[in-house]
Amino acid sequence: MKTIPTYPTGHKLLEGKTVLVTAAAGTGIGYATARRCAEEGAAALMISDIHERRLGEAAERLAAETGVTPKTVLCNVTKEAEVQAMFDAAIREMGHVDVLMNNAGLGGYAKLVDMTDEQWSVVLDVTLNGCFRCMRAALKHMVPRGTGAIVNNASVLGWRAQEGQAHYAAAKAGVMALTRCAAVEAAEQSSVRINAVAPSLALHPFLEKVTPPGLLAELEKAEAFGRGAQPWEVANVMIFLASDYASYMTGEILSVSSQRA
Repeated sequence: MKTIPTYPTGHKLLEGKTVLVTAAAGTGIGYATARRCAEEGAAALMISDIHERRLGEAAERLAAETGVTPKTVLCNVTKEAEVQAMFDAAIREMGHVDVLMNNAGLGGYAKLVDMTDEQWSVVLDVTLNGCFRCMRAALKHMVPRGTGAIVNNASVLGWRAQEGQAHYAAAKAGVMALTRCAAVEAAEQSSVRINAVAPSLALHPFLEKVTPPGLLAELEKAEAFGRGAQPWEVANVMIFLASDYASYMTGEILSVSSQRA
């Protein structure tokens, strides 16, 4: 059955909170998360991406769809100076950051024997190192304040194998381990919570461009609902983890899957 549920209305789960969303341009989970943050009542919203034109388009689209005009900042998460500049801008524009939605990641398809060092390194640098850089910057701001929430975007491939995904799976497994370790450290000094989602399959146009023909259809068949998730279905779980409803959760990896991950 491939029936897509009705898009949900907001319930003010992020009311009063300031939110920074990375990798928010385009049509994937990042944009869907930014939209849900606006719809859930975020007091202030800043979105970031490496693509200037797409970032501007995302801001315009968010304003049209939600009535909320987000602040924007360019950032390449593989560059420490740009990550610092992003947080400086967020603090300057919003006063502080209550929530970091840490979405930046990069995939691709290559069998290990054919994978180049460059293919391996760029996926690890964006997906794992970029997550680390953004978390580190967020914690330096949140821990002294004693509060905050970080939600990382992992993947069920951090738990299980899939052909052609060694670099991506290794990076996402690293995000999971990083989430758990950082959560323990943050809890020693503050009430900052760090969790992650692990989607199985969230369909959007960019994913189709980097996936071999026919593979997505095969992966959908493995899902109990017979379809991949809509990006906003993953974003909803990220909203929950960022909200006060998840106040006792930290260091957790929450699977967003109908495949019994």
